Amino acid sequence: MQTYDMPLPERCVMPGITVVGSGSFAPGEPVPNKALMRVMDTNDEWIRRRTGIEQRHFAGEGQGASDLALEAAKRAIDSAGLTPADIDYIIFCTMTPDYLFPGSGGLLGAKLGIHGVPALDIRQQCAAMPFAFQVADGLCMSGAAQNILVVGAEAHAGFMPWDDWDVVLGKKDGDIPADVHERATRHRGLAVIFGDGAGALVMRRTETEGHGLIGSELHTDGDLYDKIYIEGGGFRRRPYWNDDMFSQELHIPSMDGRDLFRHAVTKLPEVVRSLCDKHGVSLDDIDFFLPHQANDRINQHVAKSLKIPPEKVASNIAKYGNTSGATIPILFDEVYREGKVKRGDLLCFIALGAGLHWGASLMRL
Repeated sequence: MQTYDMPLPERCVMPGITVVGSGSFAPGEPVPNKALMRVMDTNDEWIRRRTGIEQRHFAGEGQGASDLALEAAKRAIDSAGLTPADIDYIIFCTMTPDYLFPGSGGLLGAKLGIHGVPALDIRQQCAAMPFAFQVADGLCMSGAAQNILVVGAEAHAGFMPWDDWDVVLGKKDGDIPADVHERATRHRGLAVIFGDGAGALVMRRTETEGHGLIGSELHTDGDLYDKIYIEGGGFRRRPYWNDDMFSQELHIPSMDGRDLFRHAVTKLPEVVRSLCDKHGVSLDDIDFFLPHQANDRINQHVAKSLKIPPEKVASNIAKYGNTSGATIPILFDEVYREGKVKRGDLLCFIALGAGLHWGASLMRL
């Protein structure tokens, strides 16, 4: 770990970046748990008890992460009282980009009509937002940007382990071949969790002393990459994709749910306590916690470990499932529009995701 003998820079006492506008978007109609029973061996009670999820949304055929992001971004820009032309930087968070390359941020900029505005794609998966806040803060404080559009958008439908979407969506009845049903059931622990959607935040430096981003503490441990990852399609192979990968189901994420749970319920309380200690903030000082929505049981365990009262912990996983990089901006948009979070509140954002990456951010709104 690096240490510095020089005095802390002036930035440490300057107001940080804050959220000035937010928006969110979920594609299509909600898909309830019972709909998944049409293509795999599962049921509503099993899903609710293990995850807290009641429904989710899925992107349609031909609908990519940048399309979902466009709708959320337009709403965020409007709520900030700006136009797309006022945006001078895009940070796009996704693990399900429109294309392997180029990134989705540039596609979003073009769809917003702001050609030439720099767009940065970051790949911290479910943990993206605390990382994005730190990057956005640095860009703003360096003078590189003033109005930064931070977006999380995911289209997980592309790796779902079933074939007939019309059956899932209730558009038609049909018998599912036994081998197809068995394949979906084999991946049900993953398939029932994820949903699609986008959230967007317009961020800029606050002029109010003591407000804005107070600090972030971020961590990455690449030794834990295989706790959740997609093995197929990597450039370690020649060619990077072949038919065998699909037949071996290597396009579907591999996930060690039990170990992920264990890491989340230990690492997240630790990083929150450490961040608060660094900035002289007590847990009681925090008005609202906005955790990544991976699994309701994880968030309950984290809250219990930190002795946080349930009314201080935001949750919307029942409606959307795990939208990965989009969960925190969608959650923020909902609680802010509902009046549960207001200007002056001290917020704590918490997330852990594939990588493994994890971290927390403190922000006085």
